[in-house]
Amino acid sequence: MRVALPAVFLTVPLAHRAYHNRVEARPENSPAAVRAAVAAGYGIEIDLQLSQDGVAMVFHDEAMGRLTTATGFVKDYTAAQLGHIKLRDSDETIPTLAEILALVAGKVPLLIEIKDQTDAMSETDGRLEAATAAALADYQGPVAVMSFNPHSIAHMARFAPQIPRGLTTSAYDPADWAPLAPETCDLLRGIPDYDRTGSSFISHEAADLTRPRVADLKAQGAAILCWTIRNPAAEAKARKVAQNITFESYPAALVP
Repeated sequence: MRVALPAVFLTVPLAHRAYHNRVEARPENSPAAVRAAVAAGYGIEIDLQLSQDGVAMVFHDEAMGRLTTATGFVKDYTAAQLGHIKLRDSDETIPTLAEILALVAGKVPLLIEIKDQTDAMSETDGRLEAATAAALADYQGPVAVMSFNPHSIAHMARFAPQIPRGLTTSAYDPADWAPLAPETCDLLRGIPDYDRTGSSFISHEAADLTRPRVADLKAQGAAILCWTIRNPAAEAKARKVAQNITFESYPAALVP
């Protein structure tokens, strides 16, 4: 069953990892960045990793070092431990998906990226997907899920068939995707899993929007989002193909 992406996802710009600005103590994927996006009227894109005890955590990286002073990986810590680890340049800590859902509360569209847990875009154990579906079970508001790993989206089709789902897609230049195998890059570049996963949209790498496969999917009715736009000129170029943008580093214009 293919579930259409709600129209609001095509009209409200999506703040990448929420409306973050470390100089203003709003780290990426933090509650402060989420509150700022809601206040500004932007949609929100966030990322999920899995804690040691199976809780969906709002955090981009697998490793802790870039965003916190902790060491190791997200999967090494329980949700309670992660909830006490401060994000760099702020007093913010790592939130659970449930905490972010309570903050957003349906006020703006929420696009959730499920991060690959395999390092190979291979079949997953389904734990993060199950945790995501459980957290979203009673959520009221425009929400959609996506992942670079099509196996994750296949899991979401089973766990939460009512939630719109899509694929995060890319040119998959092997030089940018190491240690992902070049042959896997070659396979995923063609977006072969769109129909298998019952997807209704893609969020494609902005620099690669002219790829014929993107045009083919758009002609078939797929909604086309893109990542990541960092200035108005890039936005104008992307919007020649994409119906909406994921943005950061500047205040994207809201459509009246």
